[in-house]
Amino acid sequence: MSIRIVVADDQELVRGAFAAILDAEPDMEVVAEAADGAEAVAAVHEHTPDVLVLDIQMPGMDGIEATQRLSGEPVRVLMLTTFGQDDYVYDALRAGASGFLLKDLRRAELVHAVRVVAAGESLLAPAVTTRLIETAVRRQAPPPNSWTGLDRLTPRERETLQLLGRGLTNAEIAAGLVVSEHTVKTHVSSVLAKLGLRDRAQAVVAAYESGLVVVGEPPPSVE
Repeated sequence: MSIRIVVADDQELVRGAFAAILDAEPDMEVVAEAADGAEAVAAVHEHTPDVLVLDIQMPGMDGIEATQRLSGEPVRVLMLTTFGQDDYVYDALRAGASGFLLKDLRRAELVHAVRVVAAGESLLAPAVTTRLIETAVRRQAPPPNSWTGLDRLTPRERETLQLLGRGLTNAEIAAGLVVSEHTVKTHVSSVLAKLGLRDRAQAVVAAYESGLVVVGEPPPSVE
């Protein structure tokens, strides 16, 4: 079955190029294009896609508001951003975005990203997403801590959440904790379930808002 996609960007050439790249893949189908957030929301309601590739900043309804309005929908949101839009990233993650891509990405990166989020994973590149989140947190304090479920986490699960917040991959977490990747996956799944989080992207937000990760502090040491 093909991955059904909606592409939303106010720049027609960018939107058309991304749609053409994705629609050319044998396992993908672009079911609609949208020029702003309102059109994107309408397209999702009409076509029920698996993935929405969404520009973070558009006239009228932007990508953050569109993502918020789709919070109850099964669609996965893959945000398009630039290095000049740091302030938006933290809000977009809190709204439910599953990953971020820079607009100057390569064809293969776009295709890979859509497959990743369509499979239910989040796309968090430490060199991009974590840096952008830290910049956003410096500029605006996180909202009041509401992560009361932290006391349900085991010490190892808290360590896992801290390292997730730093943008580490499963392999990197496994190396740091000296456990197998399978064990890390188990810890991550448990963290998501206990805190009621949808994916790793929301776990990053939880790590910052709970105070487990503090901007400017070095990563925790692990034994």
